[in-house]
Amino acid sequence: MRAPGAAAAVDALLEASVAGGFSRIGLAVRSRLLPEFTGPAPAPAAGRTVLITGATSGIGHAAAVALARQGAMVHFLARDPGRAARAQREIATAAGGARVRYDIADLDDLGSVRSFGYRFAAAHGRLDILIHNAGAIHPGYRTDPAGTELTYSGQVVAPFLLTALLVPRLLAAGVARVVTVSSGGMYTARAGAAEVPAGPAGYRGATAYARAKRAQVLLSAEWARRLAGTGVAFHAMHPGWADTPGLAAALPAFHRVMGPLLRSPEQGADTIVWLATAAPALLGTGGFWHDRRRRPAHLLPGAGADAAAGRRLWRRCAGLAGLAPGFALAGQG
Repeated sequence: MRAPGAAAAVDALLEASVAGGFSRIGLAVRSRLLPEFTGPAPAPAAGRTVLITGATSGIGHAAAVALARQGAMVHFLARDPGRAARAQREIATAAGGARVRYDIADLDDLGSVRSFGYRFAAAHGRLDILIHNAGAIHPGYRTDPAGTELTYSGQVVAPFLLTALLVPRLLAAGVARVVTVSSGGMYTARAGAAEVPAGPAGYRGATAYARAKRAQVLLSAEWARRLAGTGVAFHAMHPGWADTPGLAAALPAFHRVMGPLLRSPEQGADTIVWLATAAPALLGTGGFWHDRRRRPAHLLPGAGADAAAGRRLWRRCAGLAGLAPGFALAGQG
């Protein structure tokens, strides 16, 4: 076995190289060296209630399969009934006939998110694991029914609203966790840019996506701060470069060039599943993770964010979602 110091050095070298760390090569090397991979496996998710968005394909689909195989009661959200029914059959079959359920909701419509949140809370006494995975790059400027840019609305405000609506069910679980699937692209966005939706002037879908993914990381840390000590932990992560239908459609040139180095959806989902099942004492709360290790949230010089950025973003999202800023825990706004 390689010495711990040598393993850490190899891991750091992969992370610094970006391509080495984000590609399938990085995961292959780390899975043989790091104790997070070589140590005892986490306890299975048997009996836990899981809710995941974006599970009809790609990384979310792979995560749903993995958790269902472990015995979790998996629920997922989809906007298209046909795709949802097909994904339900696929996940259940891949998990050996596990019971998998879905509900229809459109994350680009906050009214739809709100209706689903009420339905789920009414039907379930607790929620053990909430996974925010859905995301897409929009090639052109679009807005939701309220006029908010669609990437920001669907990938920042909608998960924020859904979490807020389900906080009572997460608290009821006693020990619960929320996992937000960000992107390595968020490293290109500074905290200040993540606080406001993109505008139509000079709109670039990839830039709006990176800003939204940065906002997700900020909000995950802010949730962790506000719910510290409650038993509900918050984790953000990025899956590296994974070969998914979304990547192929949004970035065809990148997909074509990097194809041999891309991770499979199952490899991209590995850290999601690990964060959902690893011992709470090992994870803490509020971290940003990649390949089962806590990583820096900022790489660009001078890009670090202070707590005020998370608080400002919280207030903005609460306003757009129609919630009071201090709703989560009284006195902690």
